[in-house]
Amino acid sequence: MPRIMPVLSQKPGTNAMATPPSQFAPETATLAGIGRALVQHRRIEPERAVAIQRKADAAKVRFIDELVGSGGFPAADLARFAAETFGHPLLDVAAVDISALPADLIDAKLAAETRVIALCRRGTRLSVALSDPTDIETLDRIKFQTQCTIDPVVIEHDKLIRLVEGRSRGESQQLADFTADMLDEDLAGLEPEPAVAAVESGAEVDDAPVVRFLQKVLIDAIEGGASDIHFEPFEKFYRIRLRIDGELREFAQPPMAIKEKLASRIKVISRLDISEKRVPQDGRMKLALSPTRAIDFRVSTLPTLFGEKIVMRILDPSSAKLGIDALGYDPEQKEHLLKAVTRPYGMVLVTGPTGSGKTVSLYTCLNILNQPGVNISTAEDPAEINLPGVNQVNVNDRAGLSFSVALKAFLRQDPDVIMVGEIRDLETADISIKAAQTGHMVLSTLHTNDAPTTLTRLMNMGVAPFNIASSVILITAQRLARRLCTCKKPLDIDEYGLLQVGYREEDLDGSWVPFRPVGCERCKGSGYKGRVGIYQVMPISEEIQRIILSNGNAMQIAEQARREGVNDLRRSGLLKVRQGLTSIEEVLGVTNE
Repeated sequence: MPRIMPVLSQKPGTNAMATPPSQFAPETATLAGIGRALVQHRRIEPERAVAIQRKADAAKVRFIDELVGSGGFPAADLARFAAETFGHPLLDVAAVDISALPADLIDAKLAAETRVIALCRRGTRLSVALSDPTDIETLDRIKFQTQCTIDPVVIEHDKLIRLVEGRSRGESQQLADFTADMLDEDLAGLEPEPAVAAVESGAEVDDAPVVRFLQKVLIDAIEGGASDIHFEPFEKFYRIRLRIDGELREFAQPPMAIKEKLASRIKVISRLDISEKRVPQDGRMKLALSPTRAIDFRVSTLPTLFGEKIVMRILDPSSAKLGIDALGYDPEQKEHLLKAVTRPYGMVLVTGPTGSGKTVSLYTCLNILNQPGVNISTAEDPAEINLPGVNQVNVNDRAGLSFSVALKAFLRQDPDVIMVGEIRDLETADISIKAAQTGHMVLSTLHTNDAPTTLTRLMNMGVAPFNIASSVILITAQRLARRLCTCKKPLDIDEYGLLQVGYREEDLDGSWVPFRPVGCERCKGSGYKGRVGIYQVMPISEEIQRIILSNGNAMQIAEQARREGVNDLRRSGLLKVRQGLTSIEEVLGVTNE
């Protein structure tokens, strides 16, 4: 790498105000960066720049991508303009051996996301090639990651894209070569381990390439906020996907040759039978990230046509300690829930589909009740989050330890609070209700669509209406909706459209506007980052008890709950839209009414 950068032009004294800017029209006020500079220097008409910006927003790409990609501005002319206007060197790609450039100055994933190439480093100054020197966010991210002062060097946009893509393909080929070497490694002699050590631990098994690859997948999944990891073998490819914010996203497609080695490694550390590939297996493993933080994984294997599919559920104990305020309950809903769970006896039910956050809600309540003077026992299938101070039991039907057997044992152990992972049958429901009637607080879950149908579900199981009315004190139905990223923008919708989705006339007071997802580098283009809970918290009032005792149906219960001010899931979701937390389309999708 030569010490002096070969450049086509370099005018250090030039800046963005070297030529008189054109007068900005009001409609161009949203333009920024390179688009604004082009309009200021009369290189592009304001109306055209605004149109390009709108197309870029709709396609969730950057202004420069749409400008060059549509052929509206030659990449070479744009690079020359940026270099001259902002006073940065212009790099001649043909004069540099790209393969000789350092590859470890910037994290490979960050370089691919931001589309920059590190050129050289001198002390604390780092030269990077990029096509848009006005992209301050990219420069700040690189500065933060490298802790260096960044010296931008301008490169033609189309050539930069080709270079970045070529480097990414090169890294993929390196991964293929890397994983192919694993075929020479023999994992048969490894003993089952109670936990997977952190990458930094230097354990002997970390020398195996398959272990390093698996640990990288696990750590990237944790850092990316994934809830599940899917290892999926198919006839012609092998795929790894992550579920992030409720959506599956492809993470990698390693070579087919890795699937057997990777499955064996996962089964070894999860204490599963590596020789058994014909039936599903369930296990558990742990990843120690630091001396004070460890993440548990629930592992499930499933024989498929082309190998074993493995799904790993990420169980972070810290999620149970976020506190009830972080879950998204409205103040009134929070008050009802806390009042119910702190009563000396009764039953609180949490309902919703798989993946709606029921476990986190229950463990948050348990964490509130987990005091030295309280005896708490839980029966789960399996216990997902380890909570010190709580007596947790894994249900094992094969061994004869069912929910009902565990509950009977709990009642002989002087419990104050009992949590049942799920009420699946009449026997479990009867024992739970009797425990709630005899001085115990019982928490459990059911799979129903909303709070009112939970009561009729218990009746259909065969539970007597009198027992339901005298034991159940509160039901919470919940969903998880994706939270809008900070790149959100106001949604263009009229009052009629808002009324159609479920808002009332009194809601349309002009004090708020709904937002829509846009997409940026922070949210990986999805427009959403994280999730927020949507809840229907229904206390069992005397009127609802009367409806239960008279064998009323779910519609009657729902109507009475509405009269008492209980918001259904759709209404609660629309209130989250008013608060700017999520979008209308997301609420309509998750409530599905």
